Amino acid sequence: MTTASKYDFRKVTMSDLPTLLEWQAQPHVREWWDSDEPYDEEELSDPRVSRCIVSVDGRPFAFMQDYSVHGWDDHHFAHLPKGARGIDQYIGDPKMIGIGHGTAFIGTRMGFLFGGGVPVIATDPHPENERAIAVYKKLGFEPLGQPQETQWGRILPMLARP
Repeated sequence: MTTASKYDFRKVTMSDLPTLLEWQAQPHVREWWDSDEPYDEEELSDPRVSRCIVSVDGRPFAFMQDYSVHGWDDHHFAHLPKGARGIDQYIGDPKMIGIGHGTAFIGTRMGFLFGGGVPVIATDPHPENERAIAVYKKLGFEPLGQPQETQWGRILPMLARP
């Protein structure tokens, strides 16, 4: 967390799994996120992925992860420069949607990543997820080509640079 930010990014632990499952069961999350995705100790300790619970004013409300795009040989962003990170997130608490938190906490995390030397951040929303695409565009992401099919589903590849 940056000192100027009101958002806190805390590493996900096994004790967070009930909250994540509750959030993933929400219709607004389930529409775009694999709601049956289980985590175990091994996945939570995977050094390729940083998984966080996002809180504002001490209230947990979202999940965010960033990952090394070079951590998987066949990843669709593996062609990006060394050090590139991918991001995924969702707001779990439906009361926190549509009031600016998504843009704000994603921007905060992007500032942290760019400040740490990340040369480019990639994301891959579903091409029909207009709300997410609009947020990413506000944050400086630009589409990188056309929508495509990946092992994780249909995506619109997008990139942001510092």
